[in-house]
This record gives sequence, C-alpha cells and structure tokens, in this order.
Amino acid sequence: MNKIRNVFFSLIAVFAVISSSFAQQQKLSANEITQFKSGVTEKSKKIKSLKTDFVQHKHMSFLSNDIETSGNMVFQAPDLLNWRYTKPYQYSIVFKKGKIHINDQGNKSSFDASGNKMFEKINKLIIGSVSGNMFDDNEFSISYYKNKTHYVAKFIPKSKDLKKVIAEIELYFPFDTFVVSEVKLNESSGDYTRIVFKNQQLNAKVSPSDFTN
Repeated sequence: MNKIRNVFFSLIAVFAVISSSFAQQQKLSANEITQFKSGVTEKSKKIKSLKTDFVQHKHMSFLSNDIETSGNMVFQAPDLLNWRYTKPYQYSIVFKKGKIHINDQGNKSSFDASGNKMFEKINKLIIGSVSGNMFDDNEFSISYYKNKTHYVAKFIPKSKDLKKVIAEIELYFPFDTFVVSEVKLNESSGDYTRIVFKNQQLNAKVSPSDFTN
C-alpha cells in the first residue's frame, strides 16, 4: 500500500508547475474561451511528438526551501509518455498502452492504470495536457483566464476521492504557441508542486527506446 501511495504522489508530481511571478489574471469571455480551446486543439493536431526538459519545485509548508528536481519528458501521439527525473536521483515513469511502468533507480515495477480510478484520471489529464485533449467537463470543473503573456486553464476535480488529494490544477499556455509551458498543482493539504518546461522540441524524432525504462 505504501508503494502504491508513493507512486500516486509521484504521478501528482508529474503534474505541477508555475511561476509565482505571473501577473493578475483576467477571466476569459465566452468568445475568448472558444478561440483559446480552438487554438489548443488545432495546435495539438500538428504535434506528433514532443521532447522537453523540466525543472520541478516541490513546496512543503514545513520546509524552509522548496525541493528542486529536474529531468526530461518525451511524448509521442497519441498516448506514449516518458517522464524521467535525472537530478538529484534517477526515476522514470512511462505511460504505455494503459499501463504505468516505474523505474526507481533500477527497481522496476508495472501496473494497470485502469485498475485505479484516480490513476486513470491523472493519466488521462497528463496525456491530455500534452496532446491538447484535456477539456473534459465530466471529470473537472474548468475555468479560463489570461494574464499578460499566457492563457490559463484551471481544473477542479469533481471526484470526491481525487479532491482529497488535489485541490486545483493550473495549466499555462503562451499566447504564441498554445503548447503547455507550465503547470501548477495545488494539493488539498495546502502544499504545491511547480514544474517549468524548457527547451521544448515539437515533432522531434523519437524511437521505441524512448519509452522503455
């Protein structure tokens, strides 16, 4: 049970980022929401693969400094994803054909994501955030905003079980790319995780070995 709990929180960590320096947000109008969702959808149709580096900051109320980790991510449409931590430790999570494969510094394990509803929902949202197919009103209450440089989509879980862990997820899309550049996960405990994506390569060459760990 402890191992499953650790994996779950690792998956949550996959889904989190945002810089606190973002300016005040303004709610989008109905017309702007339509334009934004259309822009993300059209962009996602052109993305066959994505490679990106990331820096993750985990904020916990009882620590004076955030915990910083870094690594890289590889995505191939429609649903292959490898999230790999490289510093200060080696840890990777591969989403592949409905299964989640974990490599914790050489200790490997796999399980079926569909066997756990929370894993399934998070898996779907993670893949959706990369592919642009994440606007599911059945699973989340979604609101839309903008600041000076980004569109912001905020997701509040409808599932009571998921609400126990996740209070809100925020995705940030630059005006000029419509590709997720930052994510923030606000946990129900009040802690949060921040991840910033850097050096994004759209439609970069990938191989089957990119999705093995």
